[in-house]
This record gives sequence, structure tokens and C-alpha cells, in this order.
Amino acid sequence: RAHKEIDAMKKYLFAIIVSALCVITTDQNTFGANEGSTMTLRIKVGKEVLTATMLDSDASRDFVSMLPLTLHMKDYSGTEKISNLPRRMSTKDAPDGYDPSVGDITYYSPWGNLAIFYRDFGYAKGLIKLGSIDGGIEKLAGLHGDFEAVFELMD
Repeated sequence: RAHKEIDAMKKYLFAIIVSALCVITTDQNTFGANEGSTMTLRIKVGKEVLTATMLDSDASRDFVSMLPLTLHMKDYSGTEKISNLPRRMSTKDAPDGYDPSVGDITYYSPWGNLAIFYRDFGYAKGLIKLGSIDGGIEKLAGLHGDFEAVFELMD
């Protein structure tokens, strides 16, 4: 009788383990399906139109939730174009900092502003990558003085 109870217990434990593995695999596949999704922005500066691909992150989704948005951009240190945002953004699950590349669209959490890099820059604590300009960053780099930029989500 004890042998039958042990066999029944083994089958029961095996069923629980298989069920748990199925749940874990399903959760990972669901998460992985969202990793590849992208959001594309249109950025209008005067007669110029740029596109940008945004990351699938809490911070990027928070930025996109504010669109359409017209921002007053200005140059900062001959490296980036910056603008204040209407409100602070989510930094949930964001890294402590980031080393931006040319064309990166970022959020600088200590100041609460948007920064688009047109020159290389080193690591900055509190900098969060939101996405990247798809091409034409030299058009932004060539703008002198303050300007208006309209950010819109593309369909």
C-alpha cells in the first residue's frame, strides 16, 4: 500500500512541476513578444521632418503618452538639443545612467528634460534612453538658436 501512495505522490508532484514550467514558459514568451515592438515618431522642425524609433520601455511609453507635443528646443554645450517637458516622467525599471550615442533621444531625470544628442557624450547618471533618430541628425545639429519641434506618434 505504501508503494502505491509513493507512486501517486510522484505522479502528483510531476504534474505540478510540468504545470509550473508551462506557466513560466508562457510568461516568458508573452514578455518576449513585447520586446520587439516599436513606436515610431515624427519630429517636425520647420520644414524638416525626422523620424525616430522609440524603445519599448516604461519611460518611452510615458513620453509617448504626452504626444502630440510641441517643445521649445535649445542647444546645450554644443552636444545636445534639450527641452523642458510638461511633467516629470516615469523612471520605473530604468538603469542608473546611460552613455548616449549620436542620435539618441533621452530623458535626463535630474532636470526632467528631453535631450537629443547630436555629438558623442560620456556616461551620465540619471540619463535614460528613450529611442533614436532614424536619420538626419545633422539637420538638428545644424540649427542655431532656439526652435520649436513637434513630436507626434506615427500611425
